[in-house]
Amino acid sequence: MLRLGVNIDHVATVRNARGTPWPDPLRAAAIAQDAGADGITAHLREDRRHITDDDIARLAETLRVPLNFEMAATAEMQAIALRHRPHAVCIVPEKREERTTEGGLDILADESRLRDFIAPLVDGGCRVSMFIGHDPAQIEAAARIGAAVVELHTGAYCDLDTEGRMAERDAELAGLAAGARLAASLGLEVHAGHGLTYDTVGPIAALPELRELNIGHFLISEAIFTGLGPAIREMRARMDAARGVAG
Repeated sequence: MLRLGVNIDHVATVRNARGTPWPDPLRAAAIAQDAGADGITAHLREDRRHITDDDIARLAETLRVPLNFEMAATAEMQAIALRHRPHAVCIVPEKREERTTEGGLDILADESRLRDFIAPLVDGGCRVSMFIGHDPAQIEAAARIGAAVVELHTGAYCDLDTEGRMAERDAELAGLAAGARLAASLGLEVHAGHGLTYDTVGPIAALPELRELNIGHFLISEAIFTGLGPAIREMRARMDAARGVAG
């Protein structure tokens, strides 16, 4: 079965807008677990714009499902990951001026450093994932440096769908499919995420090599209207339908 990781970052965004304890991302994580999430994703950004160090500490202590800790490749974040030893660490590119992650990591430009950077995380028992585009050279580099997982960036595919640029969307989907096949052939576990909605998740979920989708902003947005549990269950149903799994 294709796993669903629920990203709770933007529960923290709402909380931090008022500087209160509410809404608590851990409450969202508990609801997500009860609704069938297979894991919880949280990105501790260098500027702490949403998830905080305390959130990560509490998640690591209380979750019943795996924690996927998204982070930049910095010494500070490596030390935090080694302190908490989450099930998974996903290395992502990060720029302070961006609203959200804008693209995949450029492993080729920093291959030697990234190989050395992830080695202690692997030795510490974390499954290391690299958040990248579907460029074959980047996928091959992820395998060379010793990553266990690649998470393919689906943001461009989702943006093209939203803009109605269907021929370009279909070309991007074909690139993602080819990337997933290549990654699996190299022994990498294949995940995907960024920007996925009810309308765009089906073709991605249908890619047979994928083992996990990580979805956050859309689910938190839908939760305003339907509640988080129902939003997660609907996403899970659409993923299962794309895989031909009976409800």
